Amino acid sequence: MMRHYDAVVFAYGASKDRKLGIPGESELRGIYSAREFVGWYNGLPEFAGLDPDLSQGDEAVIIGQGNVALDVARIMLKDPDALRTSDITEAAIETLSKSRIKRVHVVGRRGPMQVAFTIKEARELTKLPAVSLHPVDIDSYVEDISQLPRARQRLLGLLVKGSNVQPQDSAKSWSLDFCLSPTEFRGRSEGRVQSTTFERTSLLSPSDPMSNVRSLGTQLQLPSSVVFRSIGYKSVALPGFTEAGILFDDKKGVIQNDGDGRVLQAVRDDAEGNGRTAVLPGTYCAGWVKRGPTGVIASTMEDAFLTGDAIAADWAAGAKFLNFGEGHGWEGLRTEVDKEKCRVIQWEDWKKIDKAERDRGLLVGKVREKFTSTSEMLAASR
Repeated sequence: MMRHYDAVVFAYGASKDRKLGIPGESELRGIYSAREFVGWYNGLPEFAGLDPDLSQGDEAVIIGQGNVALDVARIMLKDPDALRTSDITEAAIETLSKSRIKRVHVVGRRGPMQVAFTIKEARELTKLPAVSLHPVDIDSYVEDISQLPRARQRLLGLLVKGSNVQPQDSAKSWSLDFCLSPTEFRGRSEGRVQSTTFERTSLLSPSDPMSNVRSLGTQLQLPSSVVFRSIGYKSVALPGFTEAGILFDDKKGVIQNDGDGRVLQAVRDDAEGNGRTAVLPGTYCAGWVKRGPTGVIASTMEDAFLTGDAIAADWAAGAKFLNFGEGHGWEGLRTEVDKEKCRVIQWEDWKKIDKAERDRGLLVGKVREKFTSTSEMLAASR
């Protein structure tokens, strides 16, 4: 692409899950990534074979307290019949219909002031029919809610109020479990997860959204019929970055940039190899691969605007770009794609796939029935 375009923007997100790195995580069955689970019920081809087993017991543990964690909880707690008209795949609805999960623990190593989920996602969970939220004891973590920023007041107020359903009237329930840091997964003799061991922690500064924790030296075990890991994502470098001179920070999982989205390269100043970083003309980045996997769609959109402003400013200033107008754009890239014998999907082809999915959905009374394999999509596009 860099040979054929005047500018390239890298905005490919974060596709790798962060792992806990604790005993049992890789060895035991029944431990899933939240990203895989969400991809599975949304019909992403790469996760079509996940087939999570939700029939081994009634207790689910989700490690992490962000929006994705609440998405996973919502899908497990919601009545499968209420999902039948959505675009969740039929295979996923069948699995969810066989689920035995009745209680979901959403666990974080810090407190309510540090949760990453937003009020919209939390409110949706509190309104699920026949589902109750175990009461949250905010007073143990926050002295005076009224002194907090308005958005945090509203969120904590919602958690204190709880769900519309009383525990005695609920068929399912969920809880927010704070100040617990996972240390080990324990399994049954047949190699399936049975429980999660947590170390109790204490906040160094309970009201500080960025507060660290210290260990209390005591442990808690939660029964775990199934476990979902939802502790964040990480971007990975694309093949060819090194050859192109693009600097990638493997530890942070971001493309090194100037803060406004201009990609940085390493520059050697002398024969001894002493160097510095400089902007790599015509290359930009946006979103999670630019600043890390934090924020919701609105903040990511604002970040994209900043990168767009940087491109416009460079153009107006007559800054150097990649090819000085000598690139051939798509026509040049198409030649290389054809050499690799890749199938190209044009906009008209995508519309055929879209129509086919909608037609499949009509047959089962839903918005669409997604294809869960690339081969099916390609066949529908012809």
